[in-house]
Amino acid sequence: MNSNDSKEDTTVYNVVINDEEQYSIWPAHKQNPLGWTSVGKSGPKEECLKYVGEVWTDMRPLSLRKHMEAMRDSEIAAS
Repeated sequence: MNSNDSKEDTTVYNVVINDEEQYSIWPAHKQNPLGWTSVGKSGPKEECLKYVGEVWTDMRPLSLRKHMEAMRDSEIAAS
């Protein structure tokens, strides 16, 4: 067993979102990666992951959702 496995993760995380409305968590003490913005939720890892699971209900990137909606709308208009 690795000694790191038994250490409790006391890191505070921020929930972040990108322009494609994809969520992730990032250590609060680090600067967010380029293209990612904090959503205002922070806390322990499990709490942040639970929040992400509650709010990120559609895993498709925003651009794909918009494309699929446009395709559907054009099919409706054509019928």
